[in-house]
Amino acid sequence: MKFLAVGLIFLGLSVPVMALELRGKFEQGGLIRGQTEPGAVVSVGERKVRVSVNGVFIIGFTRDASEREILSIRLPDGTTSEQTLAIKPRVYDIQRVDGLPSRMVTPPESVLARIKRENAKIHAVRMNDRAEPFFEKGWVWPAKGRISGVYGSQRILNGKARRPHYGVDVAAPVGVKVIAPSDGVVVLAESSLYYTGGTIILDHGHGLTSAFLHMSALAVKAGQRVQQGDLLGAVGATGRATGPHLDWRINWFDRRLDPALLAPPLPESQ
Repeated sequence: MKFLAVGLIFLGLSVPVMALELRGKFEQGGLIRGQTEPGAVVSVGERKVRVSVNGVFIIGFTRDASEREILSIRLPDGTTSEQTLAIKPRVYDIQRVDGLPSRMVTPPESVLARIKRENAKIHAVRMNDRAEPFFEKGWVWPAKGRISGVYGSQRILNGKARRPHYGVDVAAPVGVKVIAPSDGVVVLAESSLYYTGGTIILDHGHGLTSAFLHMSALAVKAGQRVQQGDLLGAVGATGRATGPHLDWRINWFDRRLDPALLAPPLPESQ
């Protein structure tokens, strides 16, 4: 495949670069798809990035990413380039939820070991660097409903500030079907995790995973390959949930991204 030098355009600037094309949201929570020469070595900060046989790679920005990130590329002929990516900051919502049972805000000592085991299992599957670029399929919403929670919002539970919300909540009745938003492999399927209840995680390749939380039923098993639109299960209110909804989350390894920046907008009628 022949590559031409292209201009990288973001924040109103056009910068000549070598054999490189970047597309996506240059903002906190955003995911970028890159295209360069096959065999190139790509790094963002200190992290080396997988490049597919066709020269495709991805990078993601966290909720609180700094306004600049360094992208380094070394082509097979030894040519090197270093690009400074400008990342747009965002303003996040503050949400208050009162009246939760105390055990749902501060878990009892008796379940701390369980929570630690479950978190370790989730972390392990998110750090896998699968070679297949399943994410190339594109994205659709995994469930239909009203958006009731957004990425990056800070939740105050019973008056106590908690960690930011890293997913998008789709409010819908128990039993509404949940489908695969893109192609991937099921790497975790658990019916009763302490915090997230019925939980599925799909591996979309190159460190990109998506998680589906609080589900009432699971229709897939770990190791199963799924295509975009395949049934994963059903919306529920399991785990730490105040009502029936799907919490959809996206990770690039340990970086938590905003799913709403990937899929097209939900119709207002939803």
